Amino acid sequence: MNSNMTLSALTTLTGLDVFDHLDQEISVPVIDGLQAQGDLIVVPFDMLAGIVGTGQQTRTETVPLSGIELLRSAAGGNPHSLVADGGTCTWSSPVLDRRGLALGILDNSVTAYLVHPEHGATGITPGRYVIGRQRERGRGDHSSTTQLVAD
Repeated sequence: MNSNMTLSALTTLTGLDVFDHLDQEISVPVIDGLQAQGDLIVVPFDMLAGIVGTGQQTRTETVPLSGIELLRSAAGGNPHSLVADGGTCTWSSPVLDRRGLALGILDNSVTAYLVHPEHGATGITPGRYVIGRQRERGRGDHSSTTQLVAD
């Protein structure tokens, strides 16, 4: 896979589907740094050093071109899938996270992609990242509570 990918080319390579209303010929953005996709957030590992790490239960697997489902949206909806050329990226989970938000750690030596049927895709430049859930302030003008983002 290259970092100059259209949504159509990415879905053809991976076999994953996106909704028909999305522009299939758009170039998938490749982002270096913090990014979000629906209820997921991708954070450079250095930003969470000392907060997120591996433990005895952590297992590492190679990310296949067909993808790893990271999270299924609220009420069993659409999945967020992580895809990459086989052998170039690894996914480690479960991980230790004092905040309780991290799903795992991505180590990628080439561009990896997050694919979601409703949101399309985003690219992640080579590096080490924590991928986890997003949270938001609760409903109401003066709410001090937080809740997980529901996609």
